Amino acid sequence: MLFRSLNIIEPILKAVEEEGYTIPTPIQAEAIPIILQGTDLLGCAQTGTGKTAAFAIPILQLLSSNKSFGKNKKIRSLIVTPTRELAIQIEESFKAYGRHAGLTCTVLFGGVGQKPQTEALRKGVDILVATPGRLLDLMNQGFLTLRDVEIFVLDEADRMLDMGFIHDVKKLIAVLPKNRQSLFFSATMPPDIVKLANTILHNPVKVSVTPDSSTVEIIQQSLFFVDKGNKSALLLEILKNPKIKTVLVFTRTKHGANTVVKTLLKHDIAAEAIHGNKAQTARQRALANFKDQTTRVLVATDIAARGIDVDDLQYVINYEIPNIPETYVHRIGRTGRAGAEGTAYSFCDAEEKEFIRDIEKLINKKIPVAENPLFPLVDHNPIKTPKQQQGRGNMGHSRPKQVVARTPVAAARTPRILIRRNKG
Repeated sequence: MLFRSLNIIEPILKAVEEEGYTIPTPIQAEAIPIILQGTDLLGCAQTGTGKTAAFAIPILQLLSSNKSFGKNKKIRSLIVTPTRELAIQIEESFKAYGRHAGLTCTVLFGGVGQKPQTEALRKGVDILVATPGRLLDLMNQGFLTLRDVEIFVLDEADRMLDMGFIHDVKKLIAVLPKNRQSLFFSATMPPDIVKLANTILHNPVKVSVTPDSSTVEIIQQSLFFVDKGNKSALLLEILKNPKIKTVLVFTRTKHGANTVVKTLLKHDIAAEAIHGNKAQTARQRALANFKDQTTRVLVATDIAARGIDVDDLQYVINYEIPNIPETYVHRIGRTGRAGAEGTAYSFCDAEEKEFIRDIEKLINKKIPVAENPLFPLVDHNPIKTPKQQQGRGNMGHSRPKQVVARTPVAAARTPRILIRRNKG
């Protein structure tokens, strides 16, 4: 199937083809015709499947049939998403696919001054992409109204709940017009998400392109068992591989991300961190440097990384195993996007073994274990303090005893990775 077979109007089709796309992904092929019919949609699609285009393309087409100009423009479509990075990425997609459509789009998010955003609103906007907090703030200040919204999109709904935005979402729903088209997207569909969807959607069509919490099959996953104190040495050894042009590294905490960056910089490896404590301009700069490969390693926490969308990103490393199984799916979904190849390495210390068991139960498969002769897991039973025993959910703040590698790092040797099935 080609995009041309989806009855997309020529200005949008031209822009899509200019972006290099000719064949829609499964979520795009299923969702676009449904949305063009004006029907509510419940989309279950894991990250990296192309769902932004799945709603952006038909929204642009539906709004193109009745344009307004200048200050008479009204906000006709609202896309609400949980993070600043994801909001920026969605706005970029709308501008790319709509470059010939004659529609305007702007983005609202916190952490920066509001004046440029309010100026954009004053000039008139057709499509608004926003995070909940800044959107409600500017609404309360009288800079915008949602009474003319025709199409509403709630994106990354599961992450929205994880981040505590449920009350903000309910406030927004309360002021939206009753007569509207609503699109609801989530990577997972636990009961709370289904309940929320039922309050937003009216007779929706459900589109699910992959089973809940399944991992992208094309991604090559490898698990390294390693002592916590040797994770940085293992990371440095892996980065000796010249094939790894760029890699996205995940930590559970902001402090952990900063620590990894400091280690890499000491070894002359270009690296930057992206997390909630970074200013928005710094986060955008770090992401831009990573995209143009000025920065080789981008170290991120989960909330900050949800909106990272980098073409042809081939490597993801879980420096720390997430303590929420679904997060693993989101992390490795940063690579292998839209059918491309991808590789995901996960570093697991003794205390994280239980997290791996939960992940493998969720994805219904064993993650292949990579031989790790240089830095094998030695400390199988790290001593836990009473505080650590009580606080397993403290996002990795515990510090077990570090174990120094007994085998020196080979100076110019790429690690030999032999994949075998984990029989444990």
